[in-house]
Amino acid sequence: MNQLIRPAALLLDFGGVVVATTNRPSWPEELATELHHDLQAAGCHELTHDDIVSDLRAAATADSHWKNAMSRPAAPVEMTAHRYWTEFVAADWPPAALAFVTAHALVLCHRQGELRQDRETRAGTVELLDAADRFGVPAAIVSNALSGSVHRDYLRNTGLDKRLALQVYSDEAGVRKPNPEMIHLAARALDVPAARAWYVGDNFDRDVLCGRRAGVGASVLMEARGTYERPYVVRAEPDAVVADPYGLRDLLITACTQQGPGPADDA
Repeated sequence: MNQLIRPAALLLDFGGVVVATTNRPSWPEELATELHHDLQAAGCHELTHDDIVSDLRAAATADSHWKNAMSRPAAPVEMTAHRYWTEFVAADWPPAALAFVTAHALVLCHRQGELRQDRETRAGTVELLDAADRFGVPAAIVSNALSGSVHRDYLRNTGLDKRLALQVYSDEAGVRKPNPEMIHLAARALDVPAARAWYVGDNFDRDVLCGRRAGVGASVLMEARGTYERPYVVRAEPDAVVADPYGLRDLLITACTQQGPGPADDA
């Protein structure tokens, strides 16, 4: 492993790096119950609860395949809430029901994000942020999200938002990793060259590849559930691999205390 530069910024993925996520299999039934009630109240009676569950499951599967496909283009854009609900969920719904989800797409994406997963801050995250503070390295979130507001709520509710200099989410930016603009947006906002930042993510096809495309000073892979389940061959390789936030903290401390600046610092 090559020596890593001392970072001028630490850019972190959300799921898999800052938080561990656990899927909730019951989410389609729960969301369908709420949506069916709202549709009925609005006078839309054609769809059954089971119809909605089926279409929610189909949309989630189609979206998963779409996300894998979007790691191939050089500059993928993000799925919008409007497109997700009108094309992936409700394309064949009756006009009144389609109009309802069109009008409420943002709220529905947020609620779906709340219900789909349980989230828990990964052990060592606070210690990692303490180390970043100690060495004057700003930390920021750079993450794909269909509803970044769900992530913002989690970070606010846990108090972690106060430890972060910035949060960049793909639904708000309009582009998604591995589009390098995600990292470039954060770097510009922090007034730090991408070549002096570390980017840390938990998968190869979106995170490591995004770091490579953006020209970051170091692309670090943090192991999480699904890290090594690559959808296809991805030639991009990380500069370092860590098991958890504790490992990243140790890597950061080493770079900041034992190693001099890399070539990018002289650019």
